[in-house]
Amino acid sequence: MKIKKNTKIIFLSISIIIIFCGVFSASVSSINKMQDSSYSWYCKPSGGNEQPAFDLDLDELKEYDAYAIGGKEDKVIYLTFDFGYENGNVKRCLDALNKNRVKGAFFILDHIVTNNTDLLREIVETGHIVANHTLKHKNMCQIKNFDDYKNEIVGLSEKFEEMTGYKMAKYYRPPKGEFTKQNLEYNKKLGYKTIFWSLAYKDWDNDSQPNPQESIQRILKRTHNGAVVLLHPTSKTNADILDTLIKEWLKRGYRFGTLDELTGNN
Repeated sequence: MKIKKNTKIIFLSISIIIIFCGVFSASVSSINKMQDSSYSWYCKPSGGNEQPAFDLDLDELKEYDAYAIGGKEDKVIYLTFDFGYENGNVKRCLDALNKNRVKGAFFILDHIVTNNTDLLREIVETGHIVANHTLKHKNMCQIKNFDDYKNEIVGLSEKFEEMTGYKMAKYYRPPKGEFTKQNLEYNKKLGYKTIFWSLAYKDWDNDSQPNPQESIQRILKRTHNGAVVLLHPTSKTNADILDTLIKEWLKRGYRFGTLDELTGNN
């Protein structure tokens, strides 16, 4: 009887493991099997400085020249900023980067080129990447025609070059992280590498800014090897804490990489 009881326990344990693995594997979606419907980028923070969980196949993502995270074994951080407007905090974030000799990537819109041309020149001239976030921050999933899609992206890069005298790096981040399989195909056809993220937090609402000290602890807890960090440089909290964060990351043994390194453009 004891043997039968142990056998039942073992069988039950194995069944639970099989079911769990099945659920986990089912949660990882295949991009190649996606219908042409919109997908909102998502990753689940793990805490404990472990890499987050994704519900898309990251190896498939690379087939479309799209990236969200670096290697598990490398204590590297890639800093990226979605730059929607300037309210004084973007310049403060840039100064914190330059003070610590850390490079970042700024994803911009067309009115930034018009209204903040000198700041963009400073970003480029101090060694940072300026990249593409579309002309008007439209939902790109709704644009089916290739020429219309191309205009939203190439139109921005052409305006940037015309007004600053510099070429825009061919990195693209979809507005709100929304995309379709067709979008990824269009980006690759245009020669752009799509950049998602593996670490972000609610920093974008300037009318409800998070507590600086709590934000530092939240970000440090979620920091992981190969982290592609998304920050909004318009955030007062981010402007207040970025210098401290960078110093703490360095103290903990992290280094800072560029998108060229992440995507193999070096």
